[in-house]
Amino acid sequence: MPGWTKTVRPPVSYTTPLKIKQIGDYGYSDTKTADYEEDHLVPLELGGAPRDPKNLWPEPRYGNKPAASKDSVENKLKVAVCNGTVKLGAARTAIATDWTTALAKVGIG
Repeated sequence: MPGWTKTVRPPVSYTTPLKIKQIGDYGYSDTKTADYEEDHLVPLELGGAPRDPKNLWPEPRYGNKPAASKDSVENKLKVAVCNGTVKLGAARTAIATDWTTALAKVGIG
């Protein structure tokens, strides 16, 4: 259902304090919250837990693999799962292990 993730996505009142804590926990030298997107490791589109801190992480918005790059991977995995090309568990494992190689791991990239 289009728009469903907006109904379960946690508010910034939850994610911003978590992002600040995780930036420190990860030891990032750049501590500007605007430089990060608090992203779901396993995306909501693949059934990732919306508010579980273990499924959220401060993903950099810059560099050679910025946060925006992951969105296309998430979308391709969702389509592949929905059309039966890839099993849901395989998609979740692949993106949680390393989103930059997830498509290749499931054989669609």
